[in-house]
Amino acid sequence: MKPEDQREYQRRQQSRAIAMAIVLGAFVILFFAISIAKMN
Repeated sequence: MKPEDQREYQRRQQSRAIAMAIVLGAFVILFFAISIAKMN
């Protein structure tokens, strides 16, 4: 694997990790909102 290919792979992997973190955070907020709504 060439160095530029490796950099591209790492960049793609990082953007995928960020996207997964955003999705996970959205689920946490969603569950939090649902649990608050059920309490009221």
